[in-house]
Amino acid sequence: MMPNQSETMLSFDAVSMQFATGGGLFSKSRPLHALKDISFELRRGEILGVVGESGSGKSTLGKLALRLLDPSQGRVRFRQHDLADYRGAALKALRCELQMVFQDPNSALNGRMTIEQCLREPLQLHRRGTRAEQLTEIRRLLDLVGLPDSAMARYPHELSGGQKQRVVIARALALKPTVLVADEAVAALDASVKAQITNLLLELRERLGLSIIFISHDLPLVQTLCDRVLVLYLGRLMELAPHAALADGGRHPYTQALWRSSPLADPSQRMLDEALVAGEIPSPLKPPPGCVFHTRCAKALPCCAVTEPPAIDTSPGHRVLCWLYEPTDSLESP
Repeated sequence: MMPNQSETMLSFDAVSMQFATGGGLFSKSRPLHALKDISFELRRGEILGVVGESGSGKSTLGKLALRLLDPSQGRVRFRQHDLADYRGAALKALRCELQMVFQDPNSALNGRMTIEQCLREPLQLHRRGTRAEQLTEIRRLLDLVGLPDSAMARYPHELSGGQKQRVVIARALALKPTVLVADEAVAALDASVKAQITNLLLELRERLGLSIIFISHDLPLVQTLCDRVLVLYLGRLMELAPHAALADGGRHPYTQALWRSSPLADPSQRMLDEALVAGEIPSPLKPPPGCVFHTRCAKALPCCAVTEPPAIDTSPGHRVLCWLYEPTDSLESP
């Protein structure tokens, strides 16, 4: 199913998120900038990939999309309605539309409940049907994710990792959501099982018209699975590109470094060590001035250490936060 570009399901409008850290008798609290000035749209039927190193703000973005957090600045909208405006019964109804697929099915499922009980729980909480109708729905959900009816009587520890993740996906689909946030949903799985789960997500997108935010460290997987890819670094949106534009590593130096750092099965295609990202990601409590990536960038210009770069549309649908693409002759390499 091709994305319906005429309908926006979820949108971030100049969203920033800060957390207060530290503070006490002899010290002041310090703001941690988890996300800064993030803007993008998720279209109906689209899978949007979100990649970046640990600490880049990926999980915070997912929580904001689900209204588990409220932004410090900016607006998150679902079908053009500000998530912050939802209260009471309206917020409970919104929870049905926006659902999460967690990374670790072992902690996501209650080990003392059978699979039937795990899948019945959201139906009971939202008063969906009689017990007989709920049982019919549970069978439908299991079939949807490729599990037999016999799985209902089992406990999570009796299932394989891939089967448990299918149950987690089935539970997320129980309330018929329109948007799924998959936060590292295949990171804990073996390669063959990972491929099965990603194929399942593609099938569900086709059958149900789901919009999916797919958060991952695996850039090659995201490039294959997703329609567009959003690259985060230290809470900044460094690049937003169609998946085809990442076939050669993208345009931002950070995206290119991530791509070269990704493990590849073919040894002849692996990059040399010097192509990897140098150094450690700076502390979000004290991000570098200017472009936050300039301390690790091999292509940094003098202005990168002083002034934050603008978001530049290098082509339709392809946005890059980098001085290298600023159309001016005044920028010279060091």
